[in-house]
Amino acid sequence: MRVFIIIAVLMLFPVFSSAQSEYNALDSLGKARKALALHPDSLDLRLQKAAWNLELQQWNEAKNEYDYVLNISPKNVAGLYYRAYVNEKLHRYSFARLDYESLLTLIPRNFEAQLGLALLNQKDLHYTEAYDQINNLIQQYPDSAIAYAARGGMEKERGMLDLAAFDYSEAIKRDHANLDYRLSYIDLLITLGREEEAREELSLLDKLGVARMNLIDFYKRLRKK
Repeated sequence: MRVFIIIAVLMLFPVFSSAQSEYNALDSLGKARKALALHPDSLDLRLQKAAWNLELQQWNEAKNEYDYVLNISPKNVAGLYYRAYVNEKLHRYSFARLDYESLLTLIPRNFEAQLGLALLNQKDLHYTEAYDQINNLIQQYPDSAIAYAARGGMEKERGMLDLAAFDYSEAIKRDHANLDYRLSYIDLLITLGREEEAREELSLLDKLGVARMNLIDFYKRLRKK
């Protein structure tokens, strides 16, 4: 479910690019722990510490912080949103769903919560519910490339390849520079036997300066056609 990884995590949490960045995160987490030890009742400090736990993928420790915050402040928007994310990482899908739904009770049209809930339902095999939710999200946010790409990912996973290709093309119209969308689109075009369109897309990426090594597998697949 590649697109889900791309989306969620692209919206939320950076991936470490080097050992140095991980060291910096650990250092920041250490400072956050010290500050919290001095002010254990501070919800803001707990949220700050939990953010570093998230970046370091310390899911259980992050969840403990969000549990504390939400026990004191049940309508804390950040706490609900990020605990939902953590619960999903911990495969606690029912709890994640409850957090997203609680957040949407507070902010009914929140884009991130609606998207998170739709992707969660897809992951939890609630396909009809997930598809209804992503369709509704696109109706609310017709200019969102992320929403179209998310629906494309759902359709691709369910074998609805023509629809998936259409949705990735719509995502690209709204976000021309997104390489992941373009690569997913090319993959679908080749799978669907639309070789000429795939070649045109690859030629465009060549002109845009995308490294040939990132495209070589697509060219190999086209040569086999």
